Amino acid sequence: MSDDVRRGIVRVCKRMYERGLIAGPDGNVSVRITYDHVLVTPQGFSKATVEEHDLVLVTLDGKRVGGRHEPSSELGMHLAVYRVREDVNAVVHAHPPVATAFAVAGLGLPGNILPELAVQMGDVPLVPYATPGTPQLLEALAPYLPNYDAFLLANHGATTLGCTLAEAHLRMESLEHSANILLTARLLGRVNPLGAEDARVLEETRRRAVAGRATGEWRAADAGSGA
Repeated sequence: MSDDVRRGIVRVCKRMYERGLIAGPDGNVSVRITYDHVLVTPQGFSKATVEEHDLVLVTLDGKRVGGRHEPSSELGMHLAVYRVREDVNAVVHAHPPVATAFAVAGLGLPGNILPELAVQMGDVPLVPYATPGTPQLLEALAPYLPNYDAFLLANHGATTLGCTLAEAHLRMESLEHSANILLTARLLGRVNPLGAEDARVLEETRRRAVAGRATGEWRAADAGSGA
């Protein structure tokens, strides 16, 4: 399974680069391959050129146990997610331009406007700024981790979570697409939210989907689901 996960991570990295969600050494991707072991992209690598053998294996306490390179400087954020969310097996961090522009403007994305955003992620909150890769960022994230599957990081970028790598990656693509739509609506002068009952139905759909997953335990089959 580890080889499948490695291939999946590399595919996601290259797809994000091709779609302009990252540039240069931006972004990082990780997958939990056993309950307490995580495979993560290396520090300082362009995601356009990263290869399977470049990935780094670490434990949940951050100890490197495999790979030649240093793990991503954002490793702490990934590990914080896995320690809090046993239902999450993959984390994707990127700098999608429009979604990041919302973060720079101090705005989150509401989950009561686009049905697709409502069902896939719900509200996407804005996490207050803290220097990337520091304990302060983990402190800023902590209140949001239990209840949200996507975050905008103020003046920084976006992070999406998933039960599978495919889910975390698709959420990142959908997040940027939704941000583009919301920006265009704002430029047109009006953003019409969904009615309260419609929003409630979509939220209930999302809750049923989440409840349908196995929780409280790590599932190997999930970690191996690539994009």
